[in-house]
Amino acid sequence: MTAMVADCHNDLLMAVRHLRERGHQDPFGDFWLPQLRSGGVGLQVLPVCTEEQYVGEGALRRCLLMLDEAHRLADAHAGDVAIVTTSRQLTETLEAGRIALVLAIEGAEPFGQSVELVDVLWRQGVRMCSLTWNRRTMMADGVGERDTGGRLTGLGVDTVRCLEDRGVVVDVSHLSEAGFFHLVEIASRPMIASHSSCRAVCGHPRNLSDAQLEILSRQGGFVAVNAFGPFLAETAPATVSDFVDHVEHAVSVMGAHAVGLGTDFIGDVAATVDPILTGLLASSDIPVTPGLERPADFPRLVTALGRRLGADLAARVAGKNLVEFLTRALP
Repeated sequence: MTAMVADCHNDLLMAVRHLRERGHQDPFGDFWLPQLRSGGVGLQVLPVCTEEQYVGEGALRRCLLMLDEAHRLADAHAGDVAIVTTSRQLTETLEAGRIALVLAIEGAEPFGQSVELVDVLWRQGVRMCSLTWNRRTMMADGVGERDTGGRLTGLGVDTVRCLEDRGVVVDVSHLSEAGFFHLVEIASRPMIASHSSCRAVCGHPRNLSDAQLEILSRQGGFVAVNAFGPFLAETAPATVSDFVDHVEHAVSVMGAHAVGLGTDFIGDVAATVDPILTGLLASSDIPVTPGLERPADFPRLVTALGRRLGADLAARVAGKNLVEFLTRALP
């Protein structure tokens, strides 16, 4: 079977930026765009994550350069892709047969202590934001700091309120468990887990517990399942079937309309960037899932979803659910 794919997490901007800094003229057009087209991708969320060497005063500068990279590639390939910032733009872009790109911040390092930067990044097109990566920020603790039991800081609470006021979707992936439950207490709009799998299926700390999934569901939220090998199975290598296990479990907890894809295809990105991607909570050889490593592999996944879930539910998980969620969530 075939289906339109909506992917909630691909760090390709990082790879594109690194290659352009080395003199490559169009890494997006030469590699990533053909991958997205081959995979049937209609919507792609593009996160900006702060690499270790830019944590601190370099975070905002790097973030702005990465966002500019997104606008550059969108201008260069305007016939194929468009950055969308409203629900109307999302609908129009999909109807035109172009790939809708949604800009996101993964980890609040670029904000530092300045809530005012929410407006700056909103004007650059950012419509999704998480408070942490694995590490600690001024807003909250990431899952890599979970033993502290830290909740959101006062600055984090203010930032969430500002994000929600501007119409930016708050992302809970990577957030510590204590931070997650604090965020639930104060959130007034549905949240998303942009690239998180299920702890009941695989006990990795980056995965969400059933209690967390149930709360997201009651709140009208969404979970996009991650394809990174260590999050899928405790015995390597993970398989496409393991990924479908997580999808099936998430659907059983959250319902048929609240689950999608957040694949986090990190293998090609890690092979491109400088080797400073530390803190992944996994071994350094980037254990990807064979057969589910890059966007061109999506047709294989859609087929596997169809065999297990049936054609209608597979199409919803592959793309329709995320499109519907963002259509409701975007301004």
